[in-house]
Amino acid sequence: MASLSASNHVARVLSVANQVNDRLADVDASSRIENSWRRCLISHKLDPARQGPPQTLTEAEVRHVAEPMEETIRLLTPELDDLARVLRDAGYCVNLADTNATMLFSRLPGEADARMFMDWKIYTGSNFAETCEGTNGLGTCLAEQKPILVHRDEHFRAQWHMFSCAVAPLFDPAGRLAGAVNITSCREDLDRSAHQLALAVTMEATRRMEGAIFRDHFRNAWIATVPGDGGSGLLAYDDDRRIVGACRSARALLGLTDGLIASGIDLSRYIKLDRARHADELVELRRADGQPLGHSHIVPPLRARSSTLHRGALVDRFDALRRLAGRDPGLVKSVQRLRSIGDHNLPVLLHGETGVGKDVFARAIHAASNRARNNYVALNCAAMPESLIDAELFGYEAGAFTGARRDGSKGLIAQADGGTLFLDEIGDMPIGLQTRLLRVLENREVWPLGALKPVPVDIRLISATHRDLGRMAEEGAFRADLYFRLRGMEVRLPALRERADRDDIIRQIAREEAPNCRLSPEAWAQLAAYPYPGNMRQLRHVLRLAGCTAEDGVITDADLDLPPFGGRTAETDLEAAERATIIEALRKHGGRVTEAARALKLSRATLYRKIKQLKIETAQ
Repeated sequence: MASLSASNHVARVLSVANQVNDRLADVDASSRIENSWRRCLISHKLDPARQGPPQTLTEAEVRHVAEPMEETIRLLTPELDDLARVLRDAGYCVNLADTNATMLFSRLPGEADARMFMDWKIYTGSNFAETCEGTNGLGTCLAEQKPILVHRDEHFRAQWHMFSCAVAPLFDPAGRLAGAVNITSCREDLDRSAHQLALAVTMEATRRMEGAIFRDHFRNAWIATVPGDGGSGLLAYDDDRRIVGACRSARALLGLTDGLIASGIDLSRYIKLDRARHADELVELRRADGQPLGHSHIVPPLRARSSTLHRGALVDRFDALRRLAGRDPGLVKSVQRLRSIGDHNLPVLLHGETGVGKDVFARAIHAASNRARNNYVALNCAAMPESLIDAELFGYEAGAFTGARRDGSKGLIAQADGGTLFLDEIGDMPIGLQTRLLRVLENREVWPLGALKPVPVDIRLISATHRDLGRMAEEGAFRADLYFRLRGMEVRLPALRERADRDDIIRQIAREEAPNCRLSPEAWAQLAAYPYPGNMRQLRHVLRLAGCTAEDGVITDADLDLPPFGGRTAETDLEAAERATIIEALRKHGGRVTEAARALKLSRATLYRKIKQLKIETAQ
């Protein structure tokens, strides 16, 4: 696309959008740009002639948005700095953005080029989502989840024509989109081929970053590289050779799914390898059918090890549940009861405070059952907007409603057929959907929206809640008949402060989260005395942070981020914090729920439901 004046560019965009063709599947660069222009005009309703800077967050807002990615940013900073040094002389700035296209890390080039980026607000805190800024490297890469080069007047908005952006998506250890690495140059003397080379450099750097994230996440597991045509993938497995994780490319190479990984499937179903005895030992990989797969470096866990791999070792399928129960008498008894149930299709209701590990416990129940080789499917009923739970659970046929996928959706219940369906925070499920769920449990069939006939399903249901469902049923806030259907066996997961083996848990999690550190006597005393309103989740976060800040491998009480506590329950503390956050957002946005929901990154329906639950008064 040749350089165009602003008015000619607008005419070109409009002409492309009006073309009647369907090239959305094309991989050709110009087709991708044109398809993005079409999205911007038709779906996003944007004006290519609009002038003005991108939306930019304040420093306080950036800190809030960046908080979930703090560990990732810390881990990737050395690689991002290296990339910035390599590309500095070519006038590139380097950015790391979250999935919403907000830049959370920036390295600007030399002073002369940096001024241009500062003037146009291309730095930390700026948002370049395609829905706001039109076709651009960062926003379009995240929209398509593919690497892209957007060169000068390929941008949707005419005002960005002096820039060229090369961007690669960043994926987390589970293969989900985690953000993007962006490089942008304003140099006029670099042609498209030069930027293509810079994109290749960025893609390679991003692959290294994903590897660093994966290895850090699975630092207590063995790591194997899996060769493939598009580059090596990473596979994590435990001492018993059960797969615990796989990166995006390894999942594609081996056909792995979340359900298979959650079930603890054996490594030998996919590849065979000789035992690795040394770090970075090169071994030959073979598929289960004996066909050569290539060579791999096998890297032992980062933690101190005394055990070795035992090929073909027999593993008790209830071992994970026993480890979770520890030496707490109540949990030990519950695991014994679960073992006595065996593979009977009895629903299980888990009850416990937020952060006690209900999802982890549910996964262990699934792994201990004869359904372990099939899918484990989870839905958080509190996190899903009320208007979407129905479609997510039951699925829908093509054209069932406006905005439905062209080929329909199978629905989570049908996806869990033959396996386990885990419904977290079941107490937040709307009454109307409770009726439909009860019908599924009674009839063993599901009716997708718009379907003409039901779909038979065979699922084991595990539910979890922090609420008193029995009292809710008595008060009419939860269907009593569904409550008794869910409560085939109830397992109470005690709060961390209530567990008889709390000291053991603290020691174990300290070994996992800070493997190269030891606790000072003062730190241990503080950890042992704290009540942990956030339970296991809070303890892990505290020790993970302490392991990063500890000097000379010793965690002191100064490294422990433990806020003051009173005598309130964890549920009260968490609800009070949530209530205060929502009230502040409403106040900041003049009581306008839609704007407050957008700021909190919640759907409007979810925010309305929370306002009602937390008894927050609004001006409306």
